[in-house]
This record gives sequence, structure tokens and C-alpha cells, in this order.
Amino acid sequence: MIGNHPHWIKGAIDILLVAALFYRLLTLGKGTRSAQMFMGLLLIILVGLLAGYFDLLAVRWIMESLRTVWLIVFVILFQPELRHALAQWGRTRYVRSFLRGENYGVLGEVVRALESLAQRRHGALVVMERNVGLRNFVETGTRIDAKVSAELLVTLFSPGSPLHDGAVIIREDTIIAASCILPLSANPLTAVALGTRHRAAIGLSEETDAAVIVVSEQTGSISVAYRGVLYQRLDEGQLRSELSRIFRIRPQDEPSVPPASEGSPPGGAEKAAG
Repeated sequence: MIGNHPHWIKGAIDILLVAALFYRLLTLGKGTRSAQMFMGLLLIILVGLLAGYFDLLAVRWIMESLRTVWLIVFVILFQPELRHALAQWGRTRYVRSFLRGENYGVLGEVVRALESLAQRRHGALVVMERNVGLRNFVETGTRIDAKVSAELLVTLFSPGSPLHDGAVIIREDTIIAASCILPLSANPLTAVALGTRHRAAIGLSEETDAAVIVVSEQTGSISVAYRGVLYQRLDEGQLRSELSRIFRIRPQDEPSVPPASEGSPPGGAEKAAG
């Protein structure tokens, strides 16, 4: 029991927890006005400690008078950062396993956008992050940080958009970045007729557990790459079912990447793609 341990162990744990909390708040507010307010708050606390140490009666009386409202002031000043921190903690891998139903609204927006792009023969490459983080690939593109919507996705992949080349990366219900560079599959068993988008989709799916959706610019067909397997020529219903199946898979049930990079798709194979 921790009660039988020396007091310094409890003190060390207490200090580490407080330090971790302050560090997290600082990182969340970095580059914003909240960081300046946070430093100002720390300065006031330091003045209060010095007032107690040097027995400065007037300053100590002011600090003690404000003590009752410190918590309220803290919550008001840092409300956006606190909400953001709670939301991030709620998006951890272990919590997300209980909230998988929230993905279906996002899937609907993605499917609607891809169907629209397929009808227009606009090429697209959409990555939906799952359990493995994609930060390295996000950094190769342009940050978006916008809520997922079919209209925004269609706009990003329109030929006139400066971000239509490369991949869009989605995390939860947010479009994190666009025009991202993905690794091409080096698997010799990958069909040589596949275009760059399809090879990039397979390449990322071999390295991570993300679901990668491709719209062919030449044929308008939709494909999904997952764990090194490319499922091709999916209609709207098949696409929705495949994405729902992928996002229902638990981490402990993840399949290993097969030796071949192409699988037998529900709707048959597509020879050429762009």
C-alpha cells in the first residue's frame, strides 16, 4: 500500500503529477494568448509565495482575499484550453474503443464526397487514421484542422484547388491536413498497371492500420486499401460497408499485412487506375 511508503515517494508522485498537468496546459496554450495569461498567473502565484516568505502583510492580505475565487478565475481564463484538453483525453485509444459509433457520421460525409468526386472523375486520396498515428505524414502537407464535411473534401480535390495533389488525412471528425505525401508500395507483387494514388494507398496501408480510399481519375472507380490489400470497384453501399467493417476491428484483432498487396475485391478487380 502507498500509505506504508516513505513520505518522499508520495511527495515525488504529487510533484510529478502537478508538473505533468502544468506542462500539458502550457503545450496546449503554446503560441496563443493563453500562454501569456498562464505565465501571468504563475507570476501572481510567485508574488504570493514571496509575500508569505517575507511577511508582506498587505500583499499577503490581497492574495488571501483572492484565494476563494482562484478556481473560478482559472476556469474562465482557460476555458478553451480545458475543453480542448478534455476532448483530447477523451480521444485516446482506450476511450475510443468504447465510442466507435461516433465514426459513422464522419463515414457518411466521406462516402458522400467520394461518390461526388467519382461521378466527376476527379482523382482523390483520403486517409482515415485509426490507432497508429500519422504525424510524420501530416507534416508533409498543409494543415487544415477543419471539421469533416463532404463539401470541403470535394473542394480540396477539385482540379483548381492548390491542394488537390497528394492525400487528405482525417483524424476522428477533423481534416488534419491536405496535399500530404504518402510512401509508395515497394511490394513486387503489386500490379504494375496501378497508378501512383493506388500505390501510395497500398504503401501507407502496409505501414499503418489506416483506411485509405482512392478515386481513380481515369475510371472514376473507388478503391479502399487496408493492411496491404486493395479492394477495388466499390459502389456506395460496398464502400460504406467496408469502411464500417474496418472501423469495427479492435486493435487486438488487427490482421497482419499479407505478402501480396492486392486482394480479391467485393466487386471484382480493376486493371488500370490513375
